[in-house]
Amino acid sequence: MQLTAEQQAILDGAKGETMAKVMKTMVMYGDAFEAEKLVPITSDYNHLVTSFGLKVMSPVYDLMQQLLDAGVASGQKFSVDPRPIDKNVPANLLQNIVFNKLMYSKQDFYEGQLEKLGIMDKDAFTCTCYMDEVGNKPKKGDVLSWAESSAVVYANSVLGARCNRNSGIIDIMGSIVGYVPYFGLLTDEGRKATWVVRIETTKRPEAQLLGSAIGMKVMEDVPYIVGLDKWIGTELDDAACTYLKDFGAATASNGAVGLYHIENLTPEAKEQGTDLIVEGAKEYIIDDAELQRVKANYPVVWKNPDATPKLCFMGCPHMSLEQLKSWTDKVEAALKEYGNKKVVIPTVFTAAPKVLEEFNKTEYAERLKATGVITSYICPLMYMNNPLCKKMPVITSSNKLRTYTSARYYTDDEILVAITKGGK
Repeated sequence: MQLTAEQQAILDGAKGETMAKVMKTMVMYGDAFEAEKLVPITSDYNHLVTSFGLKVMSPVYDLMQQLLDAGVASGQKFSVDPRPIDKNVPANLLQNIVFNKLMYSKQDFYEGQLEKLGIMDKDAFTCTCYMDEVGNKPKKGDVLSWAESSAVVYANSVLGARCNRNSGIIDIMGSIVGYVPYFGLLTDEGRKATWVVRIETTKRPEAQLLGSAIGMKVMEDVPYIVGLDKWIGTELDDAACTYLKDFGAATASNGAVGLYHIENLTPEAKEQGTDLIVEGAKEYIIDDAELQRVKANYPVVWKNPDATPKLCFMGCPHMSLEQLKSWTDKVEAALKEYGNKKVVIPTVFTAAPKVLEEFNKTEYAERLKATGVITSYICPLMYMNNPLCKKMPVITSSNKLRTYTSARYYTDDEILVAITKGGK
């Protein structure tokens, strides 16, 4: 790896032993991927994936404390993934004891460390940091040091920023030293598509299901998607961005996609068109039957597959303001249709604290509350990532939550019926 004089000086200790170790970490990371150089981070803010104060993560707290003791703060203010607990989310006494006394007993301590390191503000906890309400929205061409998979794929694909799928801790290291290794999705060549995915469905495909199908097929490769603009348009408006948020999260969690291009819609696809496709690219055709095949092959890991759902989570990744409003309308209409006043399954809609703050200023907030739906800022995945929740029959329309927990996937339409009507 070729280092600039400034980078070499930092590595040699010009800014202290701790900063030298941070630089060495980034150099070793780059060497592992045969990066030719380090390039400056150009975004206004960073985003960290590690947001949860798990008791067993003492090495993380020790590392953060070493940085603080050495007076080394992040070169950028940053947002962080969602908090893991919220007293407003349904939990029994045993769950509360496990969450607060055992699993996440270091949460307050860790948040104190994050505050000293440079978090944007006390409520900058969300996996959708790029929402306008949150304020961490990179510009086209910005070089990032992010790790959160759903945020990385959104930033690369929808915003046209440049970021590899980094790991936790690497994200803060890059931000501290101000550089990341130049390889993969930071390069023009690494952003070329090696798959052409043709959408030939007879109706708009479910975002999470389509993303899952593509992710499992192309894995870490870059797909160029043809035909989706027919269903979601050619402009990145609120509805299209919300769709792509959920779609991308599924490609990134059910596969390892860090970037996708959608013909006539995403920035680079609009600018370069089919020039983004490499010679000899593979092809994948998705029709109604293929989506049904993918959905039918999801494993059901409930102890009793016929159990009545005890909880519903929506918002993994966090819901947008547009989603909260549209789902309020849908829940109200469905409850009226089925003759119920409140949801028949405890239901939690999760969103960024800043998004919820804006939502609560609208008339939709009281209307949604009247349906019995709970709004929360937590990470559903972290809530369910414990032995007690593995025994709970939880439903979701998030393919990310389905992949990492025992939650069972249903489409948005199926979820709506389940929470407003009930039954099998």
